[in-house]
Amino acid sequence: MLPLGLALAFVMQAPSPNLLPIGPKGSVDVAPEKIVNTRTGAEVDVDAIAAAADGQRFVYVGENHDNPSHHRMQAAIIDALVRRGRDVVVGFEMFTRPVQDELNPWTLGWWSEEEFVQRSDWKNQWGFDFALYRPIFESIKKNRLPMVALNVPRDWVRAVGKEGPAGLTADQQRQVPAIDTTDKTHRSVFEAMMGGHPVSGTQGENMYAAMVLWDTGMADSALKYLDAMPPNRNRVMVVLAGSGHVMYGLGINGRVARRTGEHGVTVVMVASEAPETVSRGLGDFVYNGSVVKNAAKMPK
Repeated sequence: MLPLGLALAFVMQAPSPNLLPIGPKGSVDVAPEKIVNTRTGAEVDVDAIAAAADGQRFVYVGENHDNPSHHRMQAAIIDALVRRGRDVVVGFEMFTRPVQDELNPWTLGWWSEEEFVQRSDWKNQWGFDFALYRPIFESIKKNRLPMVALNVPRDWVRAVGKEGPAGLTADQQRQVPAIDTTDKTHRSVFEAMMGGHPVSGTQGENMYAAMVLWDTGMADSALKYLDAMPPNRNRVMVVLAGSGHVMYGLGINGRVARRTGEHGVTVVMVASEAPETVSRGLGDFVYNGSVVKNAAKMPK
């Protein structure tokens, strides 16, 4: 075990995931409850995000799962895209592929909130208090927007986290692209999220492979959904996921870009009661939502 002084020094020197030297050089400050265009440093509103998405098929919005401000902003971005005349589809990290058929009845207004929470298996699919996400689902019902369950089944992720890519059965492997763990830049982001600890050993490699499966599977779900739809240049998918799955354009967005060359628009959300300094490469836009303490989480 490291002496306490050395351990503290290591923690203090661990790079912030929001300040990595990836992408455009430099940093910007984001005041509480403000959105900043990281390329210009200017404060903007949700309509600027919607305008930046013109001609794009994807808007990736990274969240802190327990932060109500983030979910209200996600709903505002969805509404801004609708106002701009886009045909919006909302893709969710929160739902796994097997529950896809349980989502449309909410969009169509057939179910009450209680019925939707039960039929979509929200408590087991995700577990965070549904009230945190209510603004998003209210926007979806109001605008009658299709929803897509992006995530692969949880047991797939657990299997890879335990045994690596070999943990997937042959049938499961056929349902997702190969797990490619060779991206050193993405690996550095993962290590920063893990407190600066390098990925090493079988356990560390398997954990990283599980993260890559997560991103790869969600990108695959998004592309399969859009590719199955009739061509529509006006359609845009808003991908809602944890910030770690979209930051620096290397997660879900990076996996989509590898396959299609499309980068879309990325919005990363942070949480600080003071101005937050972030790398310009973190996302195209960064929103600083207020810090929320003791947020409710449903028991599994």
